[in-house]
Amino acid sequence: MVQKVGIIGAGQMGNGIAHVFALAGYDVVMSDISQENLDQAMETIRTNIARQTAKGRVSEEDAAAALARIKPVIGLDGFSEVDLAIEAATENEEIKKKIFQDLCPKLKPEALLATNTSSISITRLASTTDRPEKFIGLHFMNPVPVMKLVELIRGIATSDETYKTAKEVVKSLGKTTASSEDFPAFIVNRILLPMINEAIYTLYEGVGSVEAIDKAMRLGANHPMGPLQLADFIGLDTCLSIMQVLYEGLADSKYRPCPLLVKYVEAGWVGQKVGRGFYDYRGEKPVPTR
Repeated sequence: MVQKVGIIGAGQMGNGIAHVFALAGYDVVMSDISQENLDQAMETIRTNIARQTAKGRVSEEDAAAALARIKPVIGLDGFSEVDLAIEAATENEEIKKKIFQDLCPKLKPEALLATNTSSISITRLASTTDRPEKFIGLHFMNPVPVMKLVELIRGIATSDETYKTAKEVVKSLGKTTASSEDFPAFIVNRILLPMINEAIYTLYEGVGSVEAIDKAMRLGANHPMGPLQLADFIGLDTCLSIMQVLYEGLADSKYRPCPLLVKYVEAGWVGQKVGRGFYDYRGEKPVPTR
């Protein structure tokens, strides 16, 4: 029975996951390495819950109760009591493994462990823990409070009981699961990221401008946002790391990251979060950067 949830990482994904669990009535411990990150995360959660309240989706009482259920902590204090720990740190295998090494000794033996990785092997991550049978991939979509889907990924050792519990927990959040086998980038990113990479190749080869490519996919394929705008929203560094996982994991040249994507990441122009990517966000409205 899962009642208390611990989340490691208070970034874009971590604070969104904390938000939906708290609204669904779970007690949440949200951990990060700095107080500044935690303060920023709580501010984001407050803003997002206020937006839901303004739209009439959440009552004022439920909003206040949800915020009161989230306990921000530096490090891993309070994780000895959690029934489920979810790692939502940056998309870097070494960082994730280090978190699991520090976290496992603090968890109670029956606690379940999940990762929000969008591309890294669940089996491989599970093998670095003391509980591979209680380990599962829970890949939430961004922005977490809005998106309905959670990919459920079993590692080779994940038990039926862990899988069943995880599925029930996701359902209790009002979200829907899609089960994926443990292959590089799972389902959503296996299909989405090569499309974004292809859009960047289309720009790189001069087939169309940033504006033309995004307009074409919005109006010609009915996508809510163009692929280059979406890349900026996801973060070009994240896009590149997922493409590298696909390229290395499947050894197929069709997954080769576009050199222009590499160039933007090297420049530090990684999208909305830094004010520049395929668009420049520093003015009144986004302007294409090429």
